[in-house]
This record gives sequence, structure tokens and C-alpha cells, in this order.
Amino acid sequence: MSLPQIIIERIVHKKQVRIAVRFKFNRDIIHRIKELEGYRWSATKKLWYFPDNPGQVEKIKQHFRGIADVIDKVSDAPPIRVKGLIKNRRLSEEMQNLLRDFAKYLRGKRYSESTVHTYSTFIADFLDFLRNKKPEEITSRDVERFSEEVMAPNHYSISTQRQFVSAVKQFKAFYPSLAVDQFVLERPRKSRQLPSVLSKDEVLRLLIATQNLKHRAALTMIYASGLRISELLNLKLADIHTERRQIFIRSGKGRKDRVVIFAESFLPMFQNYLVTYRPKVYFIEGKPGKQYSAESIRAIIKRSARRAGIRQRVTPHTLRHSFATHLLDNGVDIRYIQELLGHNSPKTTMIYTHVSRKDILRIQSPLDEAIKRVIEEDKKNPNILLS
Repeated sequence: MSLPQIIIERIVHKKQVRIAVRFKFNRDIIHRIKELEGYRWSATKKLWYFPDNPGQVEKIKQHFRGIADVIDKVSDAPPIRVKGLIKNRRLSEEMQNLLRDFAKYLRGKRYSESTVHTYSTFIADFLDFLRNKKPEEITSRDVERFSEEVMAPNHYSISTQRQFVSAVKQFKAFYPSLAVDQFVLERPRKSRQLPSVLSKDEVLRLLIATQNLKHRAALTMIYASGLRISELLNLKLADIHTERRQIFIRSGKGRKDRVVIFAESFLPMFQNYLVTYRPKVYFIEGKPGKQYSAESIRAIIKRSARRAGIRQRVTPHTLRHSFATHLLDNGVDIRYIQELLGHNSPKTTMIYTHVSRKDILRIQSPLDEAIKRVIEEDKKNPNILLS
């Protein structure tokens, strides 16, 4: 009997180089994969992957020796580079060291790893664009040129451009000799886009269409408590207090703690989920005691929306938007909604007033008023049709 075949190759996933393991569905192979440290499942690429650490390929090969026919496509292949805004980024050793120090500086200011990575990537792309021009020679005009010649032609969002300007401001604070006047750097105005919101019926259809109990519990928790996806993934069982119907969110966005509501109607599903899956540390786990992946949650909600016949694009944040809007529809004071969502400013929460139906439905269209007036004047024609 021939051994199952697995292929090991290097890929780029989520802007990082990974070691991917591909194989036809095999429960024994999956079980063996989960015995290794650092494994992750990509629902979008339909494969298992690991960090591209030294010795990672050899470790995987040794682990499957005698169990599977391993095809190594990494060792003989040329190394691949992660692409940022600029393709084939090449930085001098001096600039690479400067970037490492910049990353240390950001971590010292206690920025999140996500922000450190984002800002460092922007500055790396910027330095590459300037052909390793010395920082002392970089001017405000260079910043404008990067926006004009790289970001605008490649249709990067206003939000991305604002992040780039913020990164440059931090780089100036880190390297004061930079010939950039941070006080004249202007972030483009934010786009005023209304949040995408589902109706209450659509939310229920979405949850019913989510067939797996763990997946349904995860999506229900997001909507029932208004969580961000990062808050869901970081949520520990010890912070869920069902007797008080409260959930303690630790170090949410901006490193803020807050308390949110636990839906009473969610309790039976929650208890069923605990008995069935027996999570150990986190509310939702990939392997015992380990966090679930954000990409898996996004893939789940996309599939469920398709099954539920919902045509609009639905993301985990859509459920959070729907939570806030439905509270406003129910007459909850916007100050309480602000606290539940963890917003710094009420201005952020006020955007939901633009999509709430509560006050909009009180406004009568002038067409309705005109037809109503004609009907009142001509009792013989109670039904006036426009078609």
C-alpha cells in the first residue's frame, strides 16, 4: 500500500513568507500536523502552513518520515520576497538596520505588533522608492511624490494613505535629522462611508445557515455582544460571566478594558458548545488552549452569508455594525452604545444614526403626502396607482 503524498513549498500568505503543506484530505496526516508547533490552517488557500523559521522544512520532513511520501519543493527553489507597495524591494544594509531600530522604537512606545509591522512596511517601501536616499536628504516633497506616484496610481485607499503619513510622522520622531517638516504633512480626509448593516431577519438567517456549532457560537457572540474580531479571538472563558450576563473585554482596541453584555438567549447554545467542544482557555480555539484564526472566521461568515442568500458583502465587522444599529433602533441611548462598543469619542458612534431606521421611518416621503392629499380630496378614487 502506497504512502499518502504531501508537498512542502514556500508561499506568501498575508504578506509574510510561510512554509505550506499540501495533501489530499487525510485524517491521520491532519492529526500528525497538529502535533507540530506553530501550525495554522488557511481557509482561503485550503492548506496548512507554518512560519518560515530556520530548520522548519527539515523538522516537517523528519516528522512525516515513514508515514508519508514527502515532496520537498522548498530546498531547491530560489527564496521568495514579500511584496509591499513596491515590487522586489531592495534596501541597503544600513537602511535595513535603520528599519530594525525603528521597529524597536515603536515597540518601546508600546504600539501593537500589527502597527509596528504596518509602519515598518510603509517606511521600507518609501526608502526603496527613494533608492536608499539618506534620511537627512528626504524632504516633505518626497512624501508627496510617494503618494502621487505609488499610492494614487495603484488605487490604495484613503485609509492606507493616512496610515502612511502617520508612519512618516513616527519615523521623523524616531530620526529627527529627517529633512521632513512633520507639521506640514497632511493626511487626506477620511472617506465618510456608512457602515454596512444587516436587518435582524438577515442576522438570524445568517446564524441559522451556519451549520457547525462552534462556528455558529462564534458568529453569535460577535453579534450578541458587539465584539471586534480581535476581541472574539482573545476572549478567555474566565472573562465570561453568565450569572451576571457580562463579558469582560481585556485590552481591546487602544489597550482599553470594558464590560459588554452577554445575551440571555445565547446561554443554551453557549452551554451546548462548552459541553460539545470543551475549550480549555479561549472561548473559541483552534487546537486545545490555542487561539482560533481570524481568516477562518472571515471564511465562515462568507460561506454562511452565501447559504443564507444575503447578497451584500458580509464581514465580522458587519455583525458589530448591526449590533450597534439595532440597539439604536430599539431606543438605547447612544452614550451606552458608545461604552459597549469601546469608542473613544461619541462622534464615532454617531455614524450609526445615519443607518438607524428608528427616526428615518418617522419621516414621510413627499410622494406619500401628495397621494394622501389627492385621496382625501377625491373620495371616489381611494386607490391611486402610479403604474
